[in-house]
Amino acid sequence: MTHSPLRILGTPPNAWSVDADTADITRPPLPPRPIVVATETKSLRLDLAKSALLVIDMQNDFCHPDGWLAHIGVDVSPARTPIAPLQGLLPVLRQQQVPIFWVNWGNRPDLLNIGAGLRHVYKPTGEGVGLGDPLPKNQAPVLTKGSWAAAVVDELEQQPQDIWIDKYRMSGFWDTPLDSILKNLGRTTLFFAGVNADQCVLATLQDANFLGYDCILVSDCSATTSPDFCWQATLYNVKQCFGFVTDSIALVNAVKQS
Repeated sequence: MTHSPLRILGTPPNAWSVDADTADITRPPLPPRPIVVATETKSLRLDLAKSALLVIDMQNDFCHPDGWLAHIGVDVSPARTPIAPLQGLLPVLRQQQVPIFWVNWGNRPDLLNIGAGLRHVYKPTGEGVGLGDPLPKNQAPVLTKGSWAAAVVDELEQQPQDIWIDKYRMSGFWDTPLDSILKNLGRTTLFFAGVNADQCVLATLQDANFLGYDCILVSDCSATTSPDFCWQATLYNVKQCFGFVTDSIALVNAVKQS
């Protein structure tokens, strides 16, 4: 008598195999794909099968000359420097089945989960263009889900298999499903990219560290419009307290040599 194969229930590696009589909850691991990456402090051996890339806030409001940051007078050219390195890194990681997470600030239009203190950051006098207000050049509401303002810049290609996370604070983990999705996918090693390195990238990386993830900042895929001392402090703190620092060249070379 032949038996039908068990059916997969869930997302591997957090998946069961079931039929009417059996529930197999052993959760077989994904086949390992180890690489060795040079970082600024150590040679790092990691498993791409347990890794993911978080690209944070590479969106129009922070990186486009018509976005909110440029509207308030900030030079956004530094925020655009990660674009070219990411263009080279993303296809390499996708080929290795490393999930790409686009972690973008995209508020509810009604801002019901945004407190006054956070609104004050974007509209400190109560006047001008703040969260949810239309940008003068194209009327896109600032950092609002589904708007041009919250969309990833055109230069970075997105793929259907990528994963999108709307965030509402500097940290991508606060009040979002990011942690539960990463756990379902069995991803414990996180590469970090995006802007601003000293603000949203660092806040997300710190929370990841506090939650037990292994954290690696990809320096040339990250940037900030803040003064240089903020960038230097970010690099120092990541290496000292929260993880490791590498770059896209070292990461691509490690994949090619694996």
